[in-house]
Amino acid sequence: MEKIGFIGLGIMGAPMAGHLLDAGYEVSTAVHRSQPSDEMIGKGLKVLDSRKAVAEAADIIITIVPDTPQVEETLFGENGVAAGLSKGKLVIDMSSISPIETKEFAKKINDLGCAYLDAPVSGGEVGAKAASLTIMVGGSQADFDRAIPVFEKMGKNVTLVGGNGIGQTTKVANQIIVALTIEAVGEAMVFASKAGADPEKVRAALMGGLASSRILEVHGERMYKRTFDPGFRIELHQKDLNLALQGAKALGVALPNTATAQELFNTCAANGGAAWDHSAMVRALEIMANHEIG
Repeated sequence: MEKIGFIGLGIMGAPMAGHLLDAGYEVSTAVHRSQPSDEMIGKGLKVLDSRKAVAEAADIIITIVPDTPQVEETLFGENGVAAGLSKGKLVIDMSSISPIETKEFAKKINDLGCAYLDAPVSGGEVGAKAASLTIMVGGSQADFDRAIPVFEKMGKNVTLVGGNGIGQTTKVANQIIVALTIEAVGEAMVFASKAGADPEKVRAALMGGLASSRILEVHGERMYKRTFDPGFRIELHQKDLNLALQGAKALGVALPNTATAQELFNTCAANGGAAWDHSAMVRALEIMANHEIG
């Protein structure tokens, strides 16, 4: 069984690493921003003094941190992962970051004689805790096959979608769909509530029809229960939509509704909601309607 280095024990990373420990993997970490819990240390998590030391100790190194600059620092900064690599090791970045930068990171790791997979995830905190994440992987078939036993401890829908960078491209596409669906659910809930309908009953009725979706199920409930603790923070979804809009500009593609969703997230952030769950996009719609669901 290969030894795992895991860097990034936040809302997503902590339960993901916990599943690997539960499966019997030897897992080490270096503190990024979040301290490991006593429970994880009790399960055998080893805390080392640097990311370099984690790379030296592990066969497979997994990173899941907030954004592109943090991945670059984790991999290539002082005492970073790259400094501790030796030939034959596998680096897996499960963050959601720039597809263009990902290709550059992969080349640098490959030049050190090591393999690289970009493997961003979807499913949020719920999926991370349930080990039911969707994992979108970019890289070679051989490296994917090597990583599959690890991925299967953290997710259920694991797909090799193409070469390095295509995993991240797929995640950006996912985030476009998620944001626009949250927006649609939010509009529907505000409309129904302001018209005098019970939003809980409206959601229950819609779950039986063509409008049914995982977002209507989970985030629709969050909207009327006002449970906006993340989850997945608005500021992180803003980052993902920035990647979408920047990529669209470079490709000459129009993403008009993605731009609208980003403006709604911007409205939430301007009203103190950068750290709210992304289902709280509905708050921007409520502000415009001068009406709160409930």
